[in-house]
Amino acid sequence: MSTLRTLSLAVLGASALAISLLPAAHAEDAKGSKASAAIAAAVDGKWRSESDNARDQYRHPKESLEFWGLQPGMTILEVQPGGGYWTDILAPFARATGGQYYATAADLDNAETSEGARKGRADFEAKLAAKSDVYGKAKFVNWGAKSAPLPENTFDFILSARSVHGWMGNNMADKVFKDFQRGLKPGGILAIEQHRAKPGTQDPKASSGYVTEAHVIELAKKAGLELVARSEINANPKDTADHPFGVWTLPPVRRTRPYSEGPNATDPNFDRAKYDAIGESDRMTLKFRKPK
Repeated sequence: MSTLRTLSLAVLGASALAISLLPAAHAEDAKGSKASAAIAAAVDGKWRSESDNARDQYRHPKESLEFWGLQPGMTILEVQPGGGYWTDILAPFARATGGQYYATAADLDNAETSEGARKGRADFEAKLAAKSDVYGKAKFVNWGAKSAPLPENTFDFILSARSVHGWMGNNMADKVFKDFQRGLKPGGILAIEQHRAKPGTQDPKASSGYVTEAHVIELAKKAGLELVARSEINANPKDTADHPFGVWTLPPVRRTRPYSEGPNATDPNFDRAKYDAIGESDRMTLKFRKPK
């Protein structure tokens, strides 16, 4: 066992003993302080890229994770990791606190899964395995429109960031939220960050990338999850949510042509100034729980 790992376990053990000797109210404060310190250490990790650090002003990772109630030792599932913004926080947090990090990945049991998607999964697995001193021993679950349900009563904390619109467009939103309800342990947390549409403007396919808060809450409640709290941590009142190329007009994607013309199509004459001034999208930050 490495010196760093031994030290981490010793600190956690001492902290747990100290907490057990405190009155209940003080114990809760100490528990929160320990979680906050562990989250801060992961957010401040030197392995995080400059570009991800620059986005913290819009995504508020420390404040968001504290709001959602992430705790040391939790079994965590990150849904559709994408570029790895949350991976570089959640996986190191799990490693440092004695928890376990899982991520969804391409469905290897589905014969229709493309070779590109399979390679993407292999590359992602290899990236995390190559730095086990940072990420720990990550685990992966199949994910897709036809994937098997998540393992039952397994996760303490599931995070989905800016993905609900995609599930709506692929007619799999109901399946996904049922999977969340199944996969969470009783009392487990579902953390949602999602581009927020204005009330009463829901496109059933969410083609703009924006979803109303009411619709997300309805999806979760229909699956048997309860809304615990909502926060304005990631609100951006400057975002009108009605841009020519949807949410992707804004940073960080900054599209200037429709995606249908090609993922890299650009218009050099498109005036980006007002969209860059908005910054990243207005986002809901919601906390759900599976009933005990």
